[in-house]
Amino acid sequence: MRLITLFFAILYSFSTVAQIDFVKPFKECNVSGSSTIYDYKNQKWMVSDSSDAKITTQPASTFKVINLLIALETGVIKDENEIVKWVGETDTVLYGYRPDIYKDLTVKEAFEVSAGWVFIELAKKVGREKYAHYLTLCGYGNSNLTEKGDDFWNFGAFGISPLNQVQFLIKVYESKLPFSARNLEILKNVMITEKNNKYTLRSKTGWTRVDGNNIGWWVGYVERNDNVYFFATRLIRKRTIVNTDFGQCRKSITRSILQQLKAIE
Repeated sequence: MRLITLFFAILYSFSTVAQIDFVKPFKECNVSGSSTIYDYKNQKWMVSDSSDAKITTQPASTFKVINLLIALETGVIKDENEIVKWVGETDTVLYGYRPDIYKDLTVKEAFEVSAGWVFIELAKKVGREKYAHYLTLCGYGNSNLTEKGDDFWNFGAFGISPLNQVQFLIKVYESKLPFSARNLEILKNVMITEKNNKYTLRSKTGWTRVDGNNIGWWVGYVERNDNVYFFATRLIRKRTIVNTDFGQCRKSITRSILQQLKAIE
């Protein structure tokens, strides 16, 4: 019943924001995908593609949002300033060659620069049983942890939809999750990517390469004095098609929509 109600809520709210141009930003970037927005004050869902918004794919580095919370809550790390020692090597075929992150990093730094190797080391200490426990409690993703690799959020059957991403972020904002107030506050501070006298933007990017596709994410929320806007944009593009702006398009598409909503300038 809840899913049916939510589905019709999305259809209704989408029909009431026809003035928002979702098509142009995607067309200019020449990518497929969707943007899902939730207007917290007015309880309105705005979705560029209601079908795509419900399809699950790997969350990639957006998983660092819940991963940080789980690492904190389980005591794997004491806080965001804990240093993780460089492991000495990483798979540059899977993760690309990024020499700037091949060094000791704090967890906060690893989150900000999306150093995957750090969170893989944390995942080894957390263990699948604890992941299954917290993911179920949080209603995050499809609960499929059959992937044998440590970073099941990049490869394998584990997935989350854009709609689910936003639902989870709303819980983060409301602090309605099975994590301590301290740990939620740490996460919220680490997620800050832009702050001025008009709004605070908290977000995380993600990018993985599976089944011949690039899958790119940008998820987060914007807090203003009068409202909060949650977003999840996911782009999908065949790897055979060259697009040097693919990474930037995750943000430019989202920003265009948020600017139309006057959530950001």
